[in-house]
Amino acid sequence: MSFTGRKTDMNFEKTGREMHALITELYPICRSITGKGVRKTLDILGRYIPLEIHQVPTGTPVYDWTVPKEWNIEDAYVKNSKGDKIIDFKATNLHILNYSIPLKKKVSLQELREHLFTLPDYPDWIPYRTSYYKNNWGFCISHNQYLNLNDPEYEVFIDTSLDNGHLTYGEYFIKGQEADEILISCHICHPSLCNDNLSGIAVTSFLAEYLTRKQSRYSYRFLFIPGTIGSIAWLSLNEHRIANIKHGLVAACLGDPGKFTYKKSRLGNAEIDRAVLCTLRDSGEDFGILNFVPYGYDERQYCSPGFNLPVGCLMRTPYSRYPEYHTSADNLDFVRPASLAGSFALLLSILNILENNRKFLNKNPKCEPQLGKRGLYQAIGGENDKKSMEIAMLWILNLSDGYNSLIDIAERSGIRFSHLRQVVDILLSHSLLKEVQ
Repeated sequence: MSFTGRKTDMNFEKTGREMHALITELYPICRSITGKGVRKTLDILGRYIPLEIHQVPTGTPVYDWTVPKEWNIEDAYVKNSKGDKIIDFKATNLHILNYSIPLKKKVSLQELREHLFTLPDYPDWIPYRTSYYKNNWGFCISHNQYLNLNDPEYEVFIDTSLDNGHLTYGEYFIKGQEADEILISCHICHPSLCNDNLSGIAVTSFLAEYLTRKQSRYSYRFLFIPGTIGSIAWLSLNEHRIANIKHGLVAACLGDPGKFTYKKSRLGNAEIDRAVLCTLRDSGEDFGILNFVPYGYDERQYCSPGFNLPVGCLMRTPYSRYPEYHTSADNLDFVRPASLAGSFALLLSILNILENNRKFLNKNPKCEPQLGKRGLYQAIGGENDKKSMEIAMLWILNLSDGYNSLIDIAERSGIRFSHLRQVVDILLSHSLLKEVQ
């Protein structure tokens, strides 16, 4: 079985443009860890895949956490002494401190400054800040705008609500030939930030839609969840499903022009870690590898010691390592259709390795079988091709003892996984191998 990302399989350039168009549609929505923005986002994704929407009520205990009150916003602004709106939520939703409490009052310049957030090193950018679990209010503005504040008094208006409601997340399950699952998770709680994480949302949605049309060995579970509290809630409510998860990836920051970076699972040498490394190595492009640390995205929840799931995180430039991170500069110009398409293709290649990573047994284990009489040296044309195939056959036959997987053979031989898989099919057709279940 294979759903390879070869160019003949689909038009990646077109897919990249379509993913960027989805990001463009989602970009204006004010999302948070709860609220209407999350539900609107999931409604849009429902056009691509039939999401199952889950609502977890406020006050629900989820391990050491409690689902918070639902936050929604209608408007927010600051007016100067002339009545002009100098900070306006409707101009960009990054202006509001996410989860700000409702407020309507006049404040001094000194008090206002205590509730303003800026980026002095990037004076034209607006930062993204939150206050999910502590009652507060505030605004995010450019530092240049901050320096120009000189009125003695300002009018502050924040039309928000913090009420009993729900934490909302989306889930999509594709049943494969086996009950074992591959988990793909992305966070959907950020407002107008394109790389973090509208890129992950778009790539994951298109990946799920693509796999819907394919037959697969594994079952696939896709989660579109608020960061941290979403994965904690899902794990708390789905402990009965955990044993089925054999591999997993968190998808984030997949639209910038940087090289791919993979953060390993807590296990460090799980099959998913090796499959990603194998794919990146075979790509011939530069890449980075990070060891697991208990900080970052939702991989730290899936990899917590009570679960220790084999879940890594696939990114391009990692969070906080590009200046645009959590700022207004993480916009529609920062994410590239070509980068989105490349991320989509890489994920397909990773899944293709997982789907095809089998163990085989050499049916002629005592010395090398006579390959020439079977015409195997001529199975692929060209001198270089024949030599490459011969070496691959010898590696596969020598290491196919029922214990080594194709990833094991790829790692020891340095041969591309896709080439090994092709040669395995030839050896199977000549009854030189049999698959080990």
